[in-house]
Amino acid sequence: MSKTLFDKVWDAHVVEKIEGGPEILYIDKHLIHEVTSPQAFSELEDRGIPIFRPDQIVATADHNTPTINQHLPVKDTLSRKQLEQLSENCKKHDITLYGLGHKYNGIVHVMAPELGITQPGMTMVCGDSHTSTHGAFGTIAFGIGTSQVAQVFASQCLLLKKPKSLRITVNGKLKKGVLPKDVILYIISKLGTNVGTGYFCEYAGDVFRNMSMEGRMTVCNMSIEMGARGGMIAPDEVTFEYMKGRPNAPSGEEWDKKLAFWKSLPSDQDATFDQEYEFDGADIEPMITYGTNPGMGIKINGLIPKEESPSFKKALNYMNFKPGESLIDKPINYVFIGSCTNSRIEDFRIAAEYIKGKRKAENVTAWLVPGSKQVEAQIEEEGLRDIFMEAGFELRQPGCSACLAMND
Repeated sequence: MSKTLFDKVWDAHVVEKIEGGPEILYIDKHLIHEVTSPQAFSELEDRGIPIFRPDQIVATADHNTPTINQHLPVKDTLSRKQLEQLSENCKKHDITLYGLGHKYNGIVHVMAPELGITQPGMTMVCGDSHTSTHGAFGTIAFGIGTSQVAQVFASQCLLLKKPKSLRITVNGKLKKGVLPKDVILYIISKLGTNVGTGYFCEYAGDVFRNMSMEGRMTVCNMSIEMGARGGMIAPDEVTFEYMKGRPNAPSGEEWDKKLAFWKSLPSDQDATFDQEYEFDGADIEPMITYGTNPGMGIKINGLIPKEESPSFKKALNYMNFKPGESLIDKPINYVFIGSCTNSRIEDFRIAAEYIKGKRKAENVTAWLVPGSKQVEAQIEEEGLRDIFMEAGFELRQPGCSACLAMND
């Protein structure tokens, strides 16, 4: 029987099926951070349950960490307490932690791929909605709540109903200046923010095959913005080349063995999906959103459409925009380049190309926040810091930063 990429990975991890009910799914890697893990650790402690497989857990400090003065004690009481709890819990349970100041510290969805922790064919979870980022490697990766974090701590498994399958195919050649984020924003603008509800989405076609791993991670990351449980792209030579030589990637005979398995993962040619959509890459323009959700997107030189729905009118009223307006020459207050969607070295190289030789307006606050210590180091090594500083941008230290705004 022909199978999709999603089916192959999911079915290989089913421990037991409950007739007429959910399935018990084994989880290969559990990523944790300081915000959604403390309560789960406490629950197990209260019930006298040990961590089942601490070697399958990787921790980092990212959500509630300051992105300035990381060499100093953390000022915010809640942030400091959460970071201390994470450190204590990881030490107590022998869990690998890349804490604040560690050379591999960073946003969980940036540092895990960098280190080769994320690998094709895995199941991965984290107490964070954008865990779908890792699907760029042909991985089933999705966010979970704190009670599920505790379940994985206790059993390395989750009780789940299998999602339906969705494939979005984009063929053709992208126009100059169209980036991976434009591609996913275009898709969401056409399909809406609910189209993925109940589905795991596979992205296929020339456009995704020609993307770098950084670009693929951006696309899979934003699967959540169209309501999907997660997104996936089949592993290929781009994936394998990215992974070679990374600290946690296999090597030698183990690499050859894994590679043979990874090459078996792409969807079979005649595999069927529950839902499919197709787009032409040549139709995609640089995108911008004008409203209060990512589905409210238009090409950058387009006009705000007119709709009669109360929610649409409410969004435009909040933004102080009107139907038929262009966003070009609209004043802005803040610029933020960062988060698990766009904080990798490729993002900063592209930003530097646009910023070089220019200067931001005095009334604009502009932050650039690298996704990891490794990205921060690359920015320095490649001389990008000077370009940003000369333009009046503030280059900060790694962390989730303005994305959830829990930190300095």
